[in-house]
Amino acid sequence: MQSQHIERIVIVGGGTAGWIAAASMARLLGPSVNITLIESEAIGTVGVGEATIPQIRRLNGVLGLDENEFVKETSGTFKLGIEFNNWGHVGESYLHTFGDAGINLASLHFHHYWLRSQSEDPATSLWDYSLHHKAAYANKFGRLDRVGNTSMTGLAYAFHFDAGLYARYLRKHAESNGATRIEGKVVDVDLDAETGHIKSVSLEDGQVVTGDLFIDCSGFRGLLIGQALGVDYQDWSKWLPCDSAVAVGCESTQPLLPYTKATAHDAGWQWRIPLQHRTGNGHVFCEQFISEERATETLLANLDGAPMGDPKRLRFTTGRREKFWHKNCVSLGLASGFLEPLESTSIHLIQSNVSKLIELFPDKTFDAANEREYNRQVSHEYELIRDFLILHYHRTDREDSEFWRYCKHMSVPESLTEKMKLFASNGLLYKDAEDLFRESSWVQVMVGQGLVPKSFHAMANRVSSDQLSNFLGDVRKLIDRATNDLPQHQDFIDAHCKADLQ
Repeated sequence: MQSQHIERIVIVGGGTAGWIAAASMARLLGPSVNITLIESEAIGTVGVGEATIPQIRRLNGVLGLDENEFVKETSGTFKLGIEFNNWGHVGESYLHTFGDAGINLASLHFHHYWLRSQSEDPATSLWDYSLHHKAAYANKFGRLDRVGNTSMTGLAYAFHFDAGLYARYLRKHAESNGATRIEGKVVDVDLDAETGHIKSVSLEDGQVVTGDLFIDCSGFRGLLIGQALGVDYQDWSKWLPCDSAVAVGCESTQPLLPYTKATAHDAGWQWRIPLQHRTGNGHVFCEQFISEERATETLLANLDGAPMGDPKRLRFTTGRREKFWHKNCVSLGLASGFLEPLESTSIHLIQSNVSKLIELFPDKTFDAANEREYNRQVSHEYELIRDFLILHYHRTDREDSEFWRYCKHMSVPESLTEKMKLFASNGLLYKDAEDLFRESSWVQVMVGQGLVPKSFHAMANRVSSDQLSNFLGDVRKLIDRATNDLPQHQDFIDAHCKADLQ
């Protein structure tokens, strides 16, 4: 019987998406599958710094990467969370950390005990009980799985790194596992007249590359999924109105912060991503409310160091493809959709989608059931992340500009509206099993932007006032001791993963 197993995978486009796909598939599918990646050095990337979330550590583990080497080779730093400035009110800040506040007690989330304590000590903040918050603002970092012999978890962390260096690093690992790179620009896509499947792609130099499964990592162009196969795009800009960004690197400044900054401006927000050799910056904005010239001026006026080069412009439409897998083509990265970098989810979506594709990996018959299930799972993940991002814009008391008035009063998906109402009532959250963001993330953003519940779960009344006070005091003492024992972020990098900046 003739084998129906996929033998040839063609990845169109390099960058982060393409090389994550190539490295993962080469590692997990083995030598029985031929993996070819086509990219052109003439097609540039913005590349001013990439921020991630802790799930990237799973990808590194699957690929067998040494973490210290990875950070060194990408000029990376460590990340404990994202500081949001001016989102709820101008002049206010909070840190969305990767960890839980406090310690859950008797099967009840900690924030309910903190809410109860507010009636007696309203001066305390939820972040007074956050190890990540304390460490981040002390500019400290270390690998800490657990705090002593207690039930308090240690530091959950991710990375900042140079996206160009990361792609180069992944390429090395992909090629060592048998993936092949072809330099060239795709100029034509040949479809099978009977099935509509992609048969081959033609390059500018006349080379024709055939394959069984095609992965579209061509960025916003969607060369295969959109242009060749005609899969439409869902526009989510009515909820996430920013449609442009200007980005530029600047000289690195000290101290080297172990967190990202997201600072809201009049018609958008600005990111700050600290790397070992420079700082990545960008201003995400809505052109309906501010001009590119003014947005660029705002970016340059809010840099920590001298700019390195001219700002680069990026235009986008937030949303996703109607289908991510169609016929024998699967889109990844920007070709599949764009959810702005507010919560650093872009690389996670790539690795998550690659993982789902490998779990549902087809054969040459391309059974429609695999395609339907993949599209269902990926669509749901996009929508859950979408709601979390909308929360940042919509849950605000700002009305000082036309942009923020629009965001505050816009209609949002019912799924988000109901989640906010439930939390506002008594601090409860319905957790979808597929949601990337944990309960602690939703709590931090809601409370950080002014949505404080009217009450708390009745189970928090099980302890006396004295017991509650002692419990909260013990939590703070644990955090203080753990933070004191951590090294400075810069010192940790110098000792374990300092990049060669020569």
